[in-house]
Amino acid sequence: MAASTFLPGPSPETVTTSSGETLRVPAGWELVPPGDAALTRRVKAAGDHWPVQEKVGRRLFSRGVWAPRDTIRRIQADLAAERSTEAHTRRRASDARRRAGRQAEYVEDFAAAVVEFLAFHGRHAEIARRIAEAVTAHATPVGSGTVARTQRLPIERRAEAAVIAWMRHQTTAYDSMRIARVRGQRREVRRMLAQRSRELLGRYRSGEPAEAACPLARAVSHADARPA
Repeated sequence: MAASTFLPGPSPETVTTSSGETLRVPAGWELVPPGDAALTRRVKAAGDHWPVQEKVGRRLFSRGVWAPRDTIRRIQADLAAERSTEAHTRRRASDARRRAGRQAEYVEDFAAAVVEFLAFHGRHAEIARRIAEAVTAHATPVGSGTVARTQRLPIERRAEAAVIAWMRHQTTAYDSMRIARVRGQRREVRRMLAQRSRELLGRYRSGEPAEAACPLARAVSHADARPA
């Protein structure tokens, strides 16, 4: 049976338990690196294994799975035989088309959600469309790790968070700020900048004329100027 999840150890063939104890990997075991979901899934189902994960910031990353070398080799051979068949090739192509279709649909829905969140006055409809394009292009790629890819929030909340995050980087000096390493300080700075961003959006929602010096107008112009 599988043990609990481990942390990487101080040396290549060791792991660290949740209590801080260092264990040496059993003889004859090998690390299956992350990346091949089918191999990892089958190795875990085959019996003894030690999954290794590491937390970086708020995200948890797999560092692979330790398991008996003989088990890994057997499963790799089985997978290689299955993947060499014409049926497998057709299934992979069908799956890729299906994923591409779902992604295209999500990108369209997300862009619409961004426009709905912006809720700009009619005179600023074009700039709303351009902001939606810029935010969507940044936030929706598969594997981007942005808030737009999370399933924990409804799409309306994802769109709102993505706009505020985009504005934080594009319309404020956040990226060049020197923020004290004090607990909660960065969160407070982000909260303050988010409030400024909402106030700026409010001017476009009320229909105020857009000024060339407006940081949002400049950000959109810069986004338009970037190569596709």
